[in-house]
Amino acid sequence: MMRTLLLLCVIFCCLSVSVAGDSSTSLPEENGVLLLKKDNFNRALKQNKQLLVHFFAPLSGDSQRLALAFRGAAEQLIGSEVKLGVVDVSKETNLTKELNATTPPPLRLYLSGDRHNPVPCPVFQSSASIVTWLKRRAGPSADIITDLNQSDRLVASEELVVLGLFKDVERGRVEVFYAAAVDLPDLPFSVTRDQDIFRKYDITQDSVLLVRQSTPVQVLKVTSQMTKEDLISFITVHQLELVTEYNGQTASRILSSPVLNHAILFVNKTDERFQTVYSDFQAAAAPYRGKVLFVMVDVDEPRNGRMLEYFRVRESEAPMVRLVNLTSHVTYHLPSDTLDTPTIIAFCKTYLDGTAQPKMQSEALPADWDQKPVIQLVGENLERLAFNPDKTAFIMFYLPYSEESRSLFPLWEELALHFLDREEVVIARIDASANDFNLSMRERYPALRLFPALHAERVVAYSGQRNLKDLVQFLEKEMERAKMDRAQVAVANENLFSTSLPGEIKVFSTSLPGEIKEEEDRRKYIETQKAIEAKEAKEAKEEKQEL
Repeated sequence: MMRTLLLLCVIFCCLSVSVAGDSSTSLPEENGVLLLKKDNFNRALKQNKQLLVHFFAPLSGDSQRLALAFRGAAEQLIGSEVKLGVVDVSKETNLTKELNATTPPPLRLYLSGDRHNPVPCPVFQSSASIVTWLKRRAGPSADIITDLNQSDRLVASEELVVLGLFKDVERGRVEVFYAAAVDLPDLPFSVTRDQDIFRKYDITQDSVLLVRQSTPVQVLKVTSQMTKEDLISFITVHQLELVTEYNGQTASRILSSPVLNHAILFVNKTDERFQTVYSDFQAAAAPYRGKVLFVMVDVDEPRNGRMLEYFRVRESEAPMVRLVNLTSHVTYHLPSDTLDTPTIIAFCKTYLDGTAQPKMQSEALPADWDQKPVIQLVGENLERLAFNPDKTAFIMFYLPYSEESRSLFPLWEELALHFLDREEVVIARIDASANDFNLSMRERYPALRLFPALHAERVVAYSGQRNLKDLVQFLEKEMERAKMDRAQVAVANENLFSTSLPGEIKVFSTSLPGEIKEEEDRRKYIETQKAIEAKEAKEAKEEKQEL
């Protein structure tokens, strides 16, 4: 009897330990989404064959919108092989660094417990996009069309269909089509080998056809050399109409287009001139398909206020055309009151040729712009201070409406106070939405740029951690580097002096090797700008006198 009781006690203890062990491995969830942290991330990987992780940045508007779509997808994926989890990057900084997730994409798919080689995800527009992407990864990535009637029903029911016509729908060239379908989950993809469909669209070889509301709009012949990226570029360029109206539905497609040059028509759709202006703008778009994306913004739409604010356009100024490159963010203004097709075409040509002059705008200089630890710059004094050879300037380019930008202000104040006693160091900031500048900004705002104290226009982008220690170390290192460069120039001039012949005129260099041409180009640009400003002032004066 005693042996039996002892055996039962042992069994009970084992069961208790087992239950306790199981509960310790459970992971916290919210609305079907795992709440991942450094101490449970590896367990989540082991427990889930496919783990889709959102690296959530609370201060980012894009991240907030993605979080809504992510939660919607989690509900649809309950019971599937895929589990969704979220990491708050503002709290789990160490985990984010370990996973190398401090940069886009914000969504990553981890397979079979491998934390080192996640699958990068495309930009998703909705929860349906996320679910579609996962399903297409599992295959098949495109619907099979078996006859002409099925094809007709499909193209009539969708705004835009990507239709693949391939003689072999299982292997070969069609594989590029299937791969592209996975990365474009917001578009319906279908594939067929039915000869009746080939004949209807007058297709004789493997091709991809874009059909908009039953009407074929573009066809691409698929060759053996074509890559997935080539096909994706073709689709994303041509999925937009010749002129795309900017709104909540099209904004993400416009911004994710591979065409980075955008011609923007600001116009009031209720204006009696609208149809004429729009028709001329649309006619000008055709020759530049794939080179310039033509966008229309209705200035009478209240939800477009942010666009008007960003480009500093007043409703009363419409209609007007602006050209902007999404990489440099430099804006060009069509210098004409006539918005007909030839004028717009000529404007685009000068822009692409590099002969158009940017329209540089600047805020008014505040009275106390240099009275605080962080100097507030505007467009008109940015270059004068940034390229001062006696000052090292560290400048934050920010957007006033961005929470991410505003969150950096306290750190920038702290940095300015750290160097307050160093007269050769300037810590400044400038509103990038209200001032134009000739600098390339490839990353999101806020962007940090250091301008060393040199007789040359060197600009150094800061990409390190945004904390006081790292910022100070970076600045000190670049100042030391600039000091060494100045010393090299001094030695070069001394050698020039020592090797010159008696009576020879000596020309001393203040520029680093390779930078003399930059100085000359800059001088010519400034002279051109001054000439343009003088001409505009003269014309304005003459017009005033006539009045």
